[in-house]
Amino acid sequence: MWVLIVLLAVILLIVFGGIASYNRFVSQRNLVRDAWANIDTELRRRYDLIPNLVETVKGYASHEREVFENVTKARAMATAATGSPAEQAAAEGPLVAALRQLFAVAENYPDLKANQNFLALQSELSNTEDRLQTARRFYNSNVRDYNRRVQSFPSNLVARSFGFTEEQFFEVDEALRGEGGVPHVDFVGETPGVTFGGQPGQPGSPVPGTAPARSEPGDAPPPPPAPSS
Repeated sequence: MWVLIVLLAVILLIVFGGIASYNRFVSQRNLVRDAWANIDTELRRRYDLIPNLVETVKGYASHEREVFENVTKARAMATAATGSPAEQAAAEGPLVAALRQLFAVAENYPDLKANQNFLALQSELSNTEDRLQTARRFYNSNVRDYNRRVQSFPSNLVARSFGFTEEQFFEVDEALRGEGGVPHVDFVGETPGVTFGGQPGQPGSPVPGTAPARSEPGDAPPPPPAPSS
């Protein structure tokens, strides 16, 4: 009798444990999907901004036809990429690289950088990039937790039994993006400048359109002016 009671208790424990594990998998998978929907929303917002940005730059640099064509083509490819996160990330790399070229062109036109429409588009694009990076980190964090349970014992037994498989991370290949990274708008100076992860210049170099660095306490004083003859 006691053996049957213990056996029944073990069976019930396994069943209830399996149910709890299954429900947790469902919850985690839904979190991953919701997080991906947030990424998709920010990507679509960026796609919607690009045509207006291109048209604004084209008004000042219409001869840069190849740059505009590259951006338009890369945007079309990224918009059409509706597959896995890895496929989407592969399409995002060329788009970001094309945007870097577009902003590099804009740096050569001071009147364009002072255009209110261009500044508004820059600001919106910068905000979108910030939200996109936040959504990407949230998504990858949920994928990491979910995949850990898919791989770990004993939850992997439930995963195999009910078809829960690993999800893909969303990471843009640095080799595709280039060293500069995503566009960043700098509003420190009087005229906004655009940089790409520290470009242009080396660390410590002034960014176009930004105010000169101010001295901090403890810095060496500037050399005295040369005596007038």
